[in-house]
Amino acid sequence: MPSPLSVWNTAPTSAPAQRADRYVPGSAAHPAKMLPQIAAHAIAAYTLPGELVLDPMCGIGTTLVEAIRLGRHALGTEYEPRWADLARANVAHTLQTTGGASGQVACGDARRLTDLVDERHHGKIALVITSPPYGNSVHGQVRSTRETGERGVVKKDFRYSHDPSNLAHVSTDRLLEAFTEILTQCRRVLRPGGTVVVTTRPWREGGELIDLPSAVLAAGQAAGLTPAERCVALLAGIRDSRLISRPSFFQMKNVRDARRRGLPLAVVQHEDVLVFTRPGQHTGPKATTDEPRRAATAACRPATPAAVRSRTCARRGRCGGH
Repeated sequence: MPSPLSVWNTAPTSAPAQRADRYVPGSAAHPAKMLPQIAAHAIAAYTLPGELVLDPMCGIGTTLVEAIRLGRHALGTEYEPRWADLARANVAHTLQTTGGASGQVACGDARRLTDLVDERHHGKIALVITSPPYGNSVHGQVRSTRETGERGVVKKDFRYSHDPSNLAHVSTDRLLEAFTEILTQCRRVLRPGGTVVVTTRPWREGGELIDLPSAVLAAGQAAGLTPAERCVALLAGIRDSRLISRPSFFQMKNVRDARRRGLPLAVVQHEDVLVFTRPGQHTGPKATTDEPRRAATAACRPATPAAVRSRTCARRGRCGGH
């Protein structure tokens, strides 16, 4: 029997199909939305119904929507008022069609997370899911001549904001310093044994590879978190054992331009998923509604806190590692 790989099959359908009818109008304008199935996979793998899930940079609220749909309580913070308002609208839209869960969004800087998150939730959050902002080469949408009546292709919705204080606009060094501070804040509100899932990817700047995943791994350790797993979340579909790529217009353009310059650039087909835990052991009451899946997930985790192990969850209730 072949060993399973550490791959999350999170793009069986396209991003627009995953978001269809679940998000309010205007949500598509955010330049770097998390793929809903990535959030949903992490929530199902690392939490039980009724537990608390937090996204400290929640954007339009993808993590919150998926958490609520899976019966978890959701908390989010977002720096930009525009996106925070959309996140609240998406949470309200989701709550109208689901029951038994809750969702809240605060507007503010995630570096002040302990102030933004109500004290009664401190030490009770089971899972943090987030993604740092990174290069704009994969962001944005296009409008063609047929749509605009103008010559050429027009790029739109490629900025998080025009606020120079937004972390999307700072240097990589400053971004990593700030992200380390955010992860430190996350550790303080997590319960002992709680999980942090960070999705990220490398990019090229001036032809140089920016290895953001490795830098985020170091940031998590500096924040006092324990690396536990490193997985891959697919952005491409799988058909007949082959990847079905779904790159954006700008990804394809950047790849073609790079290859013309002699750089062996390829289309990004996945997100790196870095999984950390807060040191300690959760001693609260155990849920009973999903214990078989929980036990299987726990069996996939490292035997020692210092170990970093890859694993996969092919479907809920069955996990494997190598």
